[in-house]
Amino acid sequence: MLFQERLRALRKERKETQVQVAAALGLVDRHYQRFEGGTNLPSFQNIIALADHFQVNADYLLGRTDVREMLPPSAGEEGPS
Repeated sequence: MLFQERLRALRKERKETQVQVAAALGLVDRHYQRFEGGTNLPSFQNIIALADHFQVNADYLLGRTDVREMLPPSAGEEGPS
């Protein structure tokens, strides 16, 4: 599944409009619409924001895996310094 298809499916699953998702992410609605339309790709920061918003891991959002769950950090792994 392509990124834009997965993004659209996640939004529809949550019964949100493109305008609602854009507002939740602090984006102009046309900017978000271009993500779903496949004409623009999101920045790294927007990928993280989208994954957080839809409560999925970034690899799922990008179509790299079919595992949706956000994985907890490994034991002993620290966050960014």
